[in-house]
Amino acid sequence: MSAHDLNNDSLVNTLTGNAQDAYDYWRAGYGVINHGDRLCASVLRVARQLVNRKLQPNLETVFHHLAALDRLASAGMWQVVHMTYTNRVCRKGRALAADDFKPKPEGHTGGALNMVPAYAAYLATNSLTGKTRSWLMGQGHCVAAIDALNVLTGNLHPEQQQAYGGADGLTQLARDFYSYRQNPDGSNVAPLGSHVNPYTAGGIIEGGYLGFAELQYAHMPLPGESLVAFLSDGAAEEQRGSDWIPRWWRAEDCGSIMPIMIANGRRIEQRTELGTREGLERFEEHLSARGFAPFRFDGRDPAAFVCAILDMEWALEEQAEAVLSGQQNYPARIPYGIAETIKGFGFYGAGENSAHNLPLPGNPRVDARIRELFHQYTTPLHVEPDTLNAALRTLNRHQDQKRPLERDHPLALRNPPDPVIPTLAPVQQAASPMTAISDFFCALVGANPTLRPRVGNPDELVSNRLEGVLHLLKHRVNEPENDNESVLGGVITVLNEEAVVSACLANKAGLNLVASYEAFCVKMLGAIRQELMFSRHQAAVGRPARWLGLPVVATSHTWENGKNEQSHQDTTFCESLLGEMSDVSRVVFPADYSSTLALMPDIYRNRGRITCMVVPKRERPCVFNTAEAALLARQGAIVIDEDTGGREPVMVIANGAYQLSEAIRACERLRDSSAAFRLVYVQEPGRLRQPRDALEAAVCVNELEREQLFPSRLSRRVALTHMRPEVFRGHLHTLFPAPATSRVLGYRNHGGTLNEAGMLFTNGCSWAHALAACASVMALPPGEWLSSAELAAVEGRGDAAVITR
Repeated sequence: MSAHDLNNDSLVNTLTGNAQDAYDYWRAGYGVINHGDRLCASVLRVARQLVNRKLQPNLETVFHHLAALDRLASAGMWQVVHMTYTNRVCRKGRALAADDFKPKPEGHTGGALNMVPAYAAYLATNSLTGKTRSWLMGQGHCVAAIDALNVLTGNLHPEQQQAYGGADGLTQLARDFYSYRQNPDGSNVAPLGSHVNPYTAGGIIEGGYLGFAELQYAHMPLPGESLVAFLSDGAAEEQRGSDWIPRWWRAEDCGSIMPIMIANGRRIEQRTELGTREGLERFEEHLSARGFAPFRFDGRDPAAFVCAILDMEWALEEQAEAVLSGQQNYPARIPYGIAETIKGFGFYGAGENSAHNLPLPGNPRVDARIRELFHQYTTPLHVEPDTLNAALRTLNRHQDQKRPLERDHPLALRNPPDPVIPTLAPVQQAASPMTAISDFFCALVGANPTLRPRVGNPDELVSNRLEGVLHLLKHRVNEPENDNESVLGGVITVLNEEAVVSACLANKAGLNLVASYEAFCVKMLGAIRQELMFSRHQAAVGRPARWLGLPVVATSHTWENGKNEQSHQDTTFCESLLGEMSDVSRVVFPADYSSTLALMPDIYRNRGRITCMVVPKRERPCVFNTAEAALLARQGAIVIDEDTGGREPVMVIANGAYQLSEAIRACERLRDSSAAFRLVYVQEPGRLRQPRDALEAAVCVNELEREQLFPSRLSRRVALTHMRPEVFRGHLHTLFPAPATSRVLGYRNHGGTLNEAGMLFTNGCSWAHALAACASVMALPPGEWLSSAELAAVEGRGDAAVITR
């Protein structure tokens, strides 16, 4: 017998009377849930701590909670399997008939089964301590575990309460799971989904993209809050940026974090590296070398999760006290739990590839042998209704404990106060538009000291003209080397775009700013799109996100980055976000300091909305006064200049700072030639689109407003855009009603080592190309407003320098 076993026996021998009986009742396990000796020692230790901390009155009550947890977890696994395979749930556990099974079963069954003990333990831990922690789940496809347990415990939003809160609620839940039924408007009938969604009580992240929860969880809770983060072993291969969490966590501005990896060892059709003993050991070594304190535990046992959550929380609280009292330096060693299990534990096919989706080797509806397997493996999971109700009475004590339901945990109810918006003096001379962002954000942070600031920055702030932000907030590091670095810095800098944008997407309690090269922002798209979709779905169900809007600034952009070859010349980022719905995704192209500054207040006043700002970093001439910039910010476009002269004008449309300069130069040539024109600047293209639904229509201009800017009588139109011309024309097709008399010039995937004028020329987007296009739509000779040398250059026959100098 080992020393550990002797210690365990000595702890057990101290139990007497009711405590001994309650311990024995729990120790016996339930169904497929068994408790090993090592865990029993941990449970006894944690139980005593709960009593010593006055969180529980006695040991007997702790063991009753853990026994109730076993039964809740078993019932949850039972319901998950039914959600995959059946249209009917018999709470008494009687065998089902063939017609009770789905014609086409569906579900991520194995991962959901693995999540049941984890989430059930989270609920029980809250009950044991009288504290409602926050939670998130990176593997959002395991939502069946969350929905099943939420229905069983009554932790529901109103829509699911109405659908699943009655006597037949479990049956309706099974029927609705992957039912695909739609309302007349195309939306889903069921308040349910394949991933975490706004109907999921307490859900804050969809988890459809593996790896982003790992990058965000450290930045989510505020001091005094606790977050349990359930993570995927597959995501450990997907996103290594999670390794840097100890570099970012600070007790001064971060709450407790308890990351738990569900290590079931399998992807969809393959074993993961962590599915081997050697892989797990290497992963532990890897975590230890990067500042974590990893430990493994039995991921099949819900009580092991309880011990892990509490041990991690208590250990991090001790470190926080040590750091704040000066007894310890950063980085803190972040506890990291690895829940060892097998994919689909508790049901047929556990540990096999088939466990991911449909573990049974056939469909129970059409095969009696498969029905027998279903009943054989669900029978041990079944919990009699009276037994389950007793367990729920033990665990559901929210009213007695005066704490919120888990659906209302702190991160789920983020609602920071409206920020105080500073007023800055206008700038009349040429200036970098990026300095407007720097000036405003510094003033905003100063005016709102209770809102935690985060700046996401892959590499350069100074060269992107955000020196003021850097001097104010500083890079967050463990060992500062200069005045621009600090242990408590608010700038998260690392050469991983997904990691830095995630730091700001996670900071829903504060003020955020993300800035990167335009070409490299593309790597942020997955994280941003996940956030946009979740925010929009929240609005659609009537619980709109309340976090303050934030800008993602794409600077050092395509037209300024000719010197760095074509890898740095890419307009994909703004084009992709323009494809998202405009009520949650703004895309703006301010052209000067004033227009940039005028956009900033509403960016931060808006809630649940991300704004892509495509901003030049080099000095640009002052085009708009304060009033014009304000009008441009309100309506998304403005008439800059026109000279009709009684003739049919050509409409020139500019989108983008450098495109505006070229358009202005072209219009000056038109005026000198007595040609009529109207010049309109489009700062926010999404405002001018044909809305795709009612939510988007609320932020788009109406037909009258569009007509005032772009009169239909002016059918001859030439546009110069920052983006690819096909993208601009497609999104704003209503601005080009007569294709034969309209042209759009923009980035046509040409580039290299060039200056701004060279980039404009090679992409056919210079002032001279604009004039040739104007002649074309007016049915005039191409050289109508160009010299012979200029025309030769435009047509590729002459010297480009006559255009670019």
